Amino acid sequence: MSTEQLAVERKALRINLDSSKYGTFAEIGAGQEVARHFFQAGGAAGTVAKTMSAYDMKFSDKIYGEAGRYVSRKRLVQMMAHEFGLLQERLSDDRGQDTQFFAFSNTVSALNFHKTNECHGWMGIRFQLEPMGEMHDIILHVRMLDRENRLQQEAIGILGVNLVYGAFHNNGDPDQFIQSLADGIDIERIELDMIEFNGPKFEKFDNRILCLKLTQAGLTDAIMFDTDGHVVQSSEVLYKKSCLIERGSFRPVTKVNLDMLENAKKQFIERDKVDENELMVFMELTLGSLANDGSIDYEDFISRIEVINACGYGVLVSNYFEYYKLASYLRRIVQKPIGLVMGLNNLADIFKQEYYSNLEGGILEAFGVLFKDNIRIYTYPVEQETFQRYREQFRRGDNVSVKESSSGLINVENLLVADNLRNLYKYIRENGFLETIKQCNRENMKLFSRDIFERILKRENGWKENLPESVAEMIESKKLWFKSES
Repeated sequence: MSTEQLAVERKALRINLDSSKYGTFAEIGAGQEVARHFFQAGGAAGTVAKTMSAYDMKFSDKIYGEAGRYVSRKRLVQMMAHEFGLLQERLSDDRGQDTQFFAFSNTVSALNFHKTNECHGWMGIRFQLEPMGEMHDIILHVRMLDRENRLQQEAIGILGVNLVYGAFHNNGDPDQFIQSLADGIDIERIELDMIEFNGPKFEKFDNRILCLKLTQAGLTDAIMFDTDGHVVQSSEVLYKKSCLIERGSFRPVTKVNLDMLENAKKQFIERDKVDENELMVFMELTLGSLANDGSIDYEDFISRIEVINACGYGVLVSNYFEYYKLASYLRRIVQKPIGLVMGLNNLADIFKQEYYSNLEGGILEAFGVLFKDNIRIYTYPVEQETFQRYREQFRRGDNVSVKESSSGLINVENLLVADNLRNLYKYIRENGFLETIKQCNRENMKLFSRDIFERILKRENGWKENLPESVAEMIESKKLWFKSES
């Protein structure tokens, strides 16, 4: 029977009737919702060694150790490690030869009485793939989108059963595993923005690609990687931080990209409430920039992540084509100042009214979200000749014009938007939402990333000149993006 045909009750019952699976359920924050399904399915005595909750923080700390934040990856791992260790300690002699032990855990912040909290949680399972085998982990981060506590508990219960079932029955097929996570749950009710497979038998899987597949499956709109390329959860990384982010294709990172970001950072840290020691600076890729002919080349995706990491930055991958959607996402998890770094061409694109035809309030609604509160845009200037060449080559920027400048540079001061939007543009500028990035290297302003990439593909003479040294070394050592002339 295929996974698609199995309801949550059938999945729980199938686990219960398999005498080789035995474990514990430790759940904090949304009731015993996952364990309840296994009890209701029948035959739970063959599966459940123990269920528990430790809601009180002091009790929780005494059992699992201190974690700082109780709804966190750290707390989840503590729970799995403690419960799995107890299983091995107490039951290995009696049934270890015939049993695959598991410890399912979750720590969740469900909707409070006043409906004011961020509703999210961590969920995971530590388990054996064969009796006496090595332990393996699967970890998820979930956001609950229902606006009733009861419905959130229901969704958590179903998701937990899907995780336990998938861990034992779909562990060799991550695509099937990911697809099955939302069985029985409308994807409008949950968002899964992180997944991680750990253990010796899972070394063949790349967690970066697995997380990207969450976005492709519609289970989330954004995923994040740290400076080492490890999967992280954005709300934890950005907790109590300000952030500066540059969008691009980064195929690969060029000197232009670094010039933009590093000079924007100098201006950003001068803002009120920005502490350089509490600042996250990262680069963003969109799904659209990764797609080629409608599909994503995973090798190309990993190459981009790695060259960004080589420059010392983390990566956000999002499905937010429009900047106002990116701004809304960041504002939900970041309370401190936010900076968006972009080229002048991208700034011009923001003023294309056709991008907002699906909004009832059109461009005014979008700008009300984008240019608000703690967000400021830092724009990289461009030489007039280069800007004109860009418009002709890519047929973009046709909704703007430029005012002649003695410096030969186009920036936010001499960019002219369509006549009917000029007062709006003036308002945005005069209220400090736009800044020109200063002290830029004018030689970089002549470069097109697409031209650079073509030279890299063919390894033409001088292909390294426009790249940071660390990026050029990585491309050469790993033979990234190589296409022979034949």
